[in-house]
Amino acid sequence: MSDDHTHVQAFFTARAADWDRRFPDDGPAYATAVAALGLREGGRVLDAGCGTGRALPALRAAVGPSGVVLGADLTPAMLRAAARAGRDRDGALLLADVAVLPLRSASLDAVFAAGLIAHLPDPAGNLREIARVVRPGGVLALFHPVGRAALAARQGRTITPDDLRAEPNLRSLLTRSGWRMTSYTDEDTRFLALAVCAG
Repeated sequence: MSDDHTHVQAFFTARAADWDRRFPDDGPAYATAVAALGLREGGRVLDAGCGTGRALPALRAAVGPSGVVLGADLTPAMLRAAARAGRDRDGALLLADVAVLPLRSASLDAVFAAGLIAHLPDPAGNLREIARVVRPGGVLALFHPVGRAALAARQGRTITPDDLRAEPNLRSLLTRSGWRMTSYTDEDTRFLALAVCAG
């Protein structure tokens, strides 16, 4: 495991047990972001970096009982917290790295990724791997339940021009990684960028 992976695992392992208690009011924001994916009954979707699985109930509701919902995370403690919360009933939980997804090419309709992009060791390569498992025309949602400025304030830092989530930077990154950004929202109450797989 790389140093980047070890660092990410350590960060989230330390926070897994009380993650949902720290952010108890995010459910509606997750549901709204999932709705933006435009999933249909019977769809196939991955929550990449699913953490405690807070998006899984909304993803299951969107694709219905005939759909496929997967939640992948690098941190075993996060997946254990998801299972304790009963979210494994809404989707299959996978211990997996987004750099090497154990999925067939073009097998998914959409990928939901909450708070993931800041933790990717190789953003372009990792987004390219996510594109590999999505069918042409499939959708990616990069989401955070607060916007860039609110998150920076929470973390005691300032936003710099090289911020990966700034619109021009993110648009360029997505384009280099096999995606076409179709919408970008950065408000106090949410960050949501949608992209279509160029295939």
